[in-house]
Amino acid sequence: MSEIIKENTKGNLVVISGPSGAGKDSIVNELKNKNHNVWISVSCTSRDKRPGDIEGETYYFLTRSEFEQKIDEGDFLEYAEYAGNYYGTPKSKIEDKLNHGIDVILVIEIQGALKIKELLPDTIFIFILPPSMHELKRRLIDRKTENKDKIYKRFERAYQEINEVTKYNYVVVNDNLYEAVDKVNAILLSERCRVDRIEEIYVGNKEEELHELLVDKDLDNEPIEIN
Repeated sequence: MSEIIKENTKGNLVVISGPSGAGKDSIVNELKNKNHNVWISVSCTSRDKRPGDIEGETYYFLTRSEFEQKIDEGDFLEYAEYAGNYYGTPKSKIEDKLNHGIDVILVIEIQGALKIKELLPDTIFIFILPPSMHELKRRLIDRKTENKDKIYKRFERAYQEINEVTKYNYVVVNDNLYEAVDKVNAILLSERCRVDRIEEIYVGNKEEELHELLVDKDLDNEPIEIN
């Protein structure tokens, strides 16, 4: 705790987006090991589970009708339809985590990110890019979770999504996973040091005495002794 400044202790809301295959989830999973002051919000989706998906960790999996019911009940901070499926960010827990000084990370599609930008413009927006479109295509194929038609649609959409990069605050190219994680973590740390997070500056008695001593001695052209 600093003695000279009082800073806003509220956590930052962080949105991470990028085309499918850019490596968003891999970066976030590694980030949790590096920065223990982050909490990853788990989104809801109406898409089917893939091999390796874990309920409550990868997503909260809902049927389409369950998802639409939650939309009607106002349970989402944002939601969007992508590749024929719903994706949404549940409101629960986010504000509580932020108020306890924890940075909350949302890994969401660009449609949803732009909605949050309208609602909460102070959010930190980070866009993840693949090193090349050729590498992005390779990653999508290597997943072996979708047929050629769906891969083609994701690849086609990636071109459209990359055009949105200028609406974000930061861009990180995921060529080397661990370097990309370091860059994202550096962004979070630097955001904590922003001047606009300072609420008050304290100058204690010792500092005031030193200031007066410097002024007085300077006026008298006397040597200054500091204990």
